[in-house]
Amino acid sequence: MPGDIEGSTRVAKTTPIEFINQVRAETAKVVWPTGRETVMTGVMVVIMTTVLALFFLAVDSVFNAIVKALLSLAK
Repeated sequence: MPGDIEGSTRVAKTTPIEFINQVRAETAKVVWPTGRETVMTGVMVVIMTTVLALFFLAVDSVFNAIVKALLSLAK
């Protein structure tokens, strides 16, 4: 078509009602997790966050000790 940029695509226009119907159709396809799955996922997140926090605490403590040792040598 005249005035079109080469390689551009045309987007079909939809009415707000068509859009809402499409959203409803797509939402109906979603498989929602059960309450048990949601709780188990939350528990796993808390456990992994705790493990990572302890790991980074240990790494930070080691680096702190190394820096203190190096700084004591400078005195």
